[in-house]
Amino acid sequence: MLELKPRWDIFCTVVDNYGDIGVTWRLARQLVAEHSLAVRLWVDDLRAFERICPEIDSNAARQWQQGVEVRHWPREWAPTGAADVVIAAFACQLPTDYMDAMAERAKPPLWMNLDYLSAEDWVVGCHGLPSVKYKSVQKIFFFPGFQAGTGGLLRERGLLEQRRQFQQDPPAQRQFLQGLGIERAPEAQLISLFAYENAGLASWLDVLAADAKPNHLLVPEGRILGDVARWLGVETLSVGAIEVRQSLTVQVLPFVRQDQYDRLLWCCDFNAVRGEDSFVRAQWAGRPMLWHIYQQDEDIHLDKLDAFLALYTKGLSPAAAEAMNGLWQAWSAGLPIGEHWLNARNYWPELQENAEGWCLEQGLQADLAAALVQFYLNWI
Repeated sequence: MLELKPRWDIFCTVVDNYGDIGVTWRLARQLVAEHSLAVRLWVDDLRAFERICPEIDSNAARQWQQGVEVRHWPREWAPTGAADVVIAAFACQLPTDYMDAMAERAKPPLWMNLDYLSAEDWVVGCHGLPSVKYKSVQKIFFFPGFQAGTGGLLRERGLLEQRRQFQQDPPAQRQFLQGLGIERAPEAQLISLFAYENAGLASWLDVLAADAKPNHLLVPEGRILGDVARWLGVETLSVGAIEVRQSLTVQVLPFVRQDQYDRLLWCCDFNAVRGEDSFVRAQWAGRPMLWHIYQQDEDIHLDKLDAFLALYTKGLSPAAAEAMNGLWQAWSAGLPIGEHWLNARNYWPELQENAEGWCLEQGLQADLAAALVQFYLNWI
């Protein structure tokens, strides 16, 4: 804990609906709760924020939520003093007037660009290096990551122990699921699906429906719902909808707050996730998973996908690693994944063991919030 309470400003522009605000909201809360810091979170789209934090007043310019001062980032910036630590999340451009305020401080603040998560090797070499400079203020690259020499991953104190206890408590899981209106069929495989639009989905649903064992697919509100509706042959899907096709039950869930989403992932046998925030949370669930990476120009996202798979499948047998690579690559390319899914199922116990091992291995690293605080302590 710091002797003096420095002020931290985190800036977030909401680009991908929930990923950007999901990461910054978790980080802001953790800095307050675990490091006793004074944190202002500047967000340009409070309506998107409201989906993961229903208490948010989307019309308020200033409010307090869970110890965090939440500020609306207006188009017309009002004069505001700069904080001791300034985090520009995902390379967002700070207001010029605010950067001037940073430069006017007697001691310039620590200005960090909290970048996108990547497993690529170059991240280790660039983490902590200086970026651009604005007048007297130097910006620093800060990269989350999976390897030593990076900023680590967001992980709240005690999270893995909470997860372990929850997964060993079937009544607690049943009660949680019932609170979301979910009645898990006996022996049904529970799968969560949170993804971008994907042409490869239909082939997966075909296989799940034809399975000898029941499958229960939980789909939180999101962009993939249109593809699910087309496969089901219905015009639209709304929250609470339950559709059954052979061995497959499809259920649409409301968009839930972050702690509930964590528990949903912990309940499931397999999690399909997207972007960055849900991607990290699925890893902490310790269950086999499938990542729909956000597509970027010139397919540079595929380099990130390959880099992560190289680390994630390192402990698998060659055959199991090949199966996982095939599944993930096809999914991210929007190709049919039905056969890839069946192939991966042949190695299920190994995939389960690998997912848990990967989770525990990542849990040995310092978490992202602690790494940011330590970086600041070293800087001063």
